[in-house]
Amino acid sequence: MNKDNIAVGLDIGTTKIVAMIGKKNEYGKLEILGVGKSKSLGVHRGVVNNITQTIQSIQQAVSEAENDSGYKINDVVVGIAGQHIRSIQHSDYISRPNAEEVIGDVDIDTLIGQVHKLAMLPGEEIIHVLPQEFKIDGQAEIKEPIGMYGGRLESSFHVVVGQAASIRNLGRCVKSAGLELSGLTLEPLASADAVLSQEEKEAGVALIDIGGGTTDLAIFKDGIIRHTSVVPFGGNVITEDIKEGCSIIEKQAELLKTRFGSAWPGENRDNEIVSIPGLRGREPKEISLKNLSKIIHARVVEIIEQVYAEIKLYGHEDPKKKLIAGIVLTGGGAQLQHIKQLVEYITGMDTRIGYPNEHLAGDSNEELSSPLYATAVGLVMNSIRNNTKSATPFVEMKKDEPEVVARPQVVTETTVMAEDKEELQATHSTHQETTDEKIKRSFFDKYIDKIKEFLDNAE
Repeated sequence: MNKDNIAVGLDIGTTKIVAMIGKKNEYGKLEILGVGKSKSLGVHRGVVNNITQTIQSIQQAVSEAENDSGYKINDVVVGIAGQHIRSIQHSDYISRPNAEEVIGDVDIDTLIGQVHKLAMLPGEEIIHVLPQEFKIDGQAEIKEPIGMYGGRLESSFHVVVGQAASIRNLGRCVKSAGLELSGLTLEPLASADAVLSQEEKEAGVALIDIGGGTTDLAIFKDGIIRHTSVVPFGGNVITEDIKEGCSIIEKQAELLKTRFGSAWPGENRDNEIVSIPGLRGREPKEISLKNLSKIIHARVVEIIEQVYAEIKLYGHEDPKKKLIAGIVLTGGGAQLQHIKQLVEYITGMDTRIGYPNEHLAGDSNEELSSPLYATAVGLVMNSIRNNTKSATPFVEMKKDEPEVVARPQVVTETTVMAEDKEELQATHSTHQETTDEKIKRSFFDKYIDKIKEFLDNAE
């Protein structure tokens, strides 16, 4: 791996925005060079509802990551979630003109391209087309068709769909923050990359990512993605319940949840009480920890039951579809005390907490191996696979001072974008001539180009 291949992931969540810069070290592990974190303003349940505030939050996280790492960020891979996301199963096939030639990447791209033409509901757009098993001339259960002979190539697909407006709003925020969008990834898929092992994906596993605004689900079996879903509830709803139930302000409710909260009411004794300072000289409030955990328990049960309904919808009770590796919990909500035991109790499935430290270099900051950063780590891994140089060292930039001055920081005008495109074409013509790299350019890259084109013409 080229050591100049610096990757950047941008996790735009409901409670926080994380910009993470990383690269692969000589052992193939992820070395995190810098992290920036800001409070997310303008995002509700995974969907942008205030563009100006979201842009400011992105810029704050990005400049913090740049200062931390000494690199200037050029482009990012962004995670997408939100209640508008849904997934469908679809099968399609192509008849190859020459069955005597082996199946290649072009045939797979043609098949995926055909699925991209599927008729969607008004205002919806396809985000991912993920091939599952292939069939060649009726022979089923082929995982890797490249290099085989056959006339009819067929595949089942997992198609992830979202609201076009929400996707474009996200793209608009990234672009207005002065960054290029190099990729879009469904957040549960990014988290899965960071915390799941290949053995778990083969055995069958459900990844539950409990974020601030949404709870994301991704189910794998036989190493293939089988089901994805986004439940529009997360940690914020628990905080809201504590705020209402205890008549305190949001900041105090969040602190109570993280410091003293538990998903299992039986753990606290009746006489355990925490005192909260009153507002503006008012009397302090005394809150029973047993009552606090009852409030948390009720909401967590509701979230887990909704996710479990999705797991049943996938068909977990069918012996062939059984999830042997059980459930992996990640995201900020996975840090709640006794949540693992509660999930095991409700679902009857083995559960563990997923930490992204398996892929991180040994000398990484301990804080980064928290489930809180699972999505961001997954997005950086995704960016590394794109093989783009997403960040430039500030030292290098100083050598080319005149060029840096000539280019504006925030891209707003279409004319500027045209110059950027010429620059991109110039780099592509020198950098993308090898066949190996041509193959790596997936159909999804073309989809990103479509979004860029739309944003250019939107002004």
